[in-house]
Amino acid sequence: MLTIKILNSPSKGTMRILQRKVCDDQIKEMLQDEKVRAIGLVQGSVADVIMAADVAEKASNVEISEINGNCPQHITMIGIFGDIAAVNEAINAIKTWEKEDATKK
Repeated sequence: MLTIKILNSPSKGTMRILQRKVCDDQIKEMLQDEKVRAIGLVQGSVADVIMAADVAEKASNVEISEINGNCPQHITMIGIFGDIAAVNEAINAIKTWEKEDATKK
């Protein structure tokens, strides 16, 4: 089961937090240059998070990156970065995939 949140128009403080938590230099630059209008946060098991990243990127014009927590060697959360419509489209695709995946089990 995934935990999914959408953050529209993130504050400058939130952008600074994410700049410290994201390893991807391209995403850090996007955050610094305030090119990100929305952020989707997806947390769950490693397998589910990697699948969600793939679904999101294929569904919409977004950038994906791991977001490191206290234990950075484990991927437990991803960020989906882009404009509001693109992030919403990516999140909706993840929710659809998750429902379909649950019915297969």
